[in-house]
Amino acid sequence: MTVHLPILYVVSDSLGETAEFVAKAAAIQFNGSAAIIRRVAHVHDVPTIDETLDHAKLNHGVVAFTIVVPELKQHLLKRSAELQIPVVDVLTPMLEAMEIAMGRPPQNKAGLLHQLDADYFRRMEAIEFAVKSDDGRGTTHSIVAADLILIGVSRTSKTPLSMYLAHKSLKVMNLPLVPEVSPPKELFLPENRRKIIGLTIRPDNLHLIRKERLRAMGLMLEATYASHERIVDELEFAAVTMQRLGCPVVDVSDRAVEETAGMILEYITRGGRL
Repeated sequence: MTVHLPILYVVSDSLGETAEFVAKAAAIQFNGSAAIIRRVAHVHDVPTIDETLDHAKLNHGVVAFTIVVPELKQHLLKRSAELQIPVVDVLTPMLEAMEIAMGRPPQNKAGLLHQLDADYFRRMEAIEFAVKSDDGRGTTHSIVAADLILIGVSRTSKTPLSMYLAHKSLKVMNLPLVPEVSPPKELFLPENRRKIIGLTIRPDNLHLIRKERLRAMGLMLEATYASHERIVDELEFAAVTMQRLGCPVVDVSDRAVEETAGMILEYITRGGRL
């Protein structure tokens, strides 16, 4: 006995991935039976809808769609009713429920989910960049490719700030300032200097933070890293370097990462004025 698999036509004004996922989820409920799924994506005109519905009628198919443009959706519903084709509107019930909950209508603009996906990938790219450019790694390439460069002495929240800002889709490099190491010459190029923000902190705050860091690592609290003299030397070197670069400086003392990040984002939004 020949078994004819059902044909599910997935029609969308974008990629059609949502409707295809729903169609597959429904098909698998019928004793694991497979179904033939034909995706018709990027539908923006009536003739394409008519042609698809004619094929569905001929093959006794079912149509699932995610079309948000009202004129196209109404045409598909009207024409499928005339042809007596089973049709499933995947998005409208959820859109109607959200419209009631939010008190405003949807945008009814095709491809918004794909735009969100693009935002997601930009954010992931920025996070990967922040990891690879942490603590001065990939120096020359990172300085050139970065949207933002954070400089400061150790324990001024450079890494957590880089990751926080990366989640805002900014490619952030962070670079430690150490008296024994000259800053990369690329920092002083005009096209890179405008991307730099310096981070500073009060000596007493930094002393407490570094002592806590040593304690967490099980090291001697008297280590030079946490000594008052070393901290003063590092902060003075950092201040001179930031002055040479002419970069804006943010004091992170007693500030949460979110607060400092907010100041930096506002600085960027206002076009470079802290």
